[in-house]
Amino acid sequence: MAKKDATDLFQVKSEDLKACQKRFDFTVSKDDLNNELAKVTSYFTGGANIPGFRRGKAPRHIVVRKHEKDILEELKMRLFSQAFESLQKDETLDIVSWGAPAEKNPLSVTPEGDYEFSISMELAPRFELPDYNGMKVAVAKEEITEAMIDERIKSYGEMYGSYAEIDGKAEKEDMLKVNYTSDFELAEGASPALVRQVNAKENWIWLSEPEMIPGVIAALTGAEKDKDYEFTAEYPADYRDEELAGKKVQYKVHVNVVQRRQPLGPEELAKRMNLENTDKLREMMKGTVEQEMASKQRNETAEACMAQLLEAAGNFELPPNMLNNENEKELRNLARDLVKSDDDVEAFKDNVEKHKEETRQKAEAKLRRLFVCRKIAEKEKIAVDGQEVDAQIKGMSKYYGYKEKELRSILEKNGGIEDIHLDLMVGKVMEFLVKKAEEAQK
Repeated sequence: MAKKDATDLFQVKSEDLKACQKRFDFTVSKDDLNNELAKVTSYFTGGANIPGFRRGKAPRHIVVRKHEKDILEELKMRLFSQAFESLQKDETLDIVSWGAPAEKNPLSVTPEGDYEFSISMELAPRFELPDYNGMKVAVAKEEITEAMIDERIKSYGEMYGSYAEIDGKAEKEDMLKVNYTSDFELAEGASPALVRQVNAKENWIWLSEPEMIPGVIAALTGAEKDKDYEFTAEYPADYRDEELAGKKVQYKVHVNVVQRRQPLGPEELAKRMNLENTDKLREMMKGTVEQEMASKQRNETAEACMAQLLEAAGNFELPPNMLNNENEKELRNLARDLVKSDDDVEAFKDNVEKHKEETRQKAEAKLRRLFVCRKIAEKEKIAVDGQEVDAQIKGMSKYYGYKEKELRSILEKNGGIEDIHLDLMVGKVMEFLVKKAEEAQK
């Protein structure tokens, strides 16, 4: 049924499309269109600089003739913006995404009739939120063993051990000091991070995940000091530097030094950690293991709670475009993990339908979890603020070796900021569910 929105500018009709999809058809009457056109034209006339006239004093018809295209683009933008605003004010619409407006007839500086356009959007799925209060989940508690403490001491001994130069062949987890060049042509004004990525002297490369350069672990495992190597790096399509995304880059590497971490024994480790003796070391490690096991149990509790909620919520419909986008993202992630060589490319292609089905299931599960968490967050007023997002970006920049500004710029370009926001929201909801489950156990 046709209706006017709060601005009294549009006649609006809506039509349900597929599940979670809706289209809104907007009509602007000829009279309203002329009024809006007059406002835009007046704006351009006031600032127009036309030879032979003082600024802002040129006749309207001359301004329209000179700036017709710009006037129509400005008018279109204003109409679309007001249409979007009218939809956002409708509290019954839980909008998750929308497409660009589609015109049904072109605008003109001499309108002969009404102007019509449409906006398609996707809405959050409708489902009954299951009761999440007082959920009882059974998560087995693991007992701490002496073997666990021994393993933790060994792990810390390796972590605190220092690197020392070796004469043998490089192995995974080793550290190499290298010089490298590539056939990638840097644009003028390229960022320092991009420059370091493709050409460097006396740079350290770790043969461990995450790889600094795609394929470098396989290429330099077995490398020796004072020898040269070549390999092709295949950057994934969603690589953080868009200049390298999807590119194949040929590298030439000279290995200057191969270093390997030399682990510390229990006595050395206790001394390094300023502990009195190995008994104190074991005591501290036991506490660390207890904390990690408690964290693991909380994670398992959260997953058990979510599994109950998803089962109770049922197999509700998901926004198709949102699902397709998530599926493509998961497929790219899988390709990045599996494809390390040309042979891997062919193997991936041979099994692409199987991979698509796997990633689609993963994408569906991820979105169902997201929408359940989203409803709980809204009901419980669980929010993520800008400071939390900033702190996450700061942590990521240290992990990936990027300057915070550079990483933020990359994330803003590829939509990563919104992903961080959603991940933090899901994390806070999961913590909330664990708290509720723990209260129910008391």
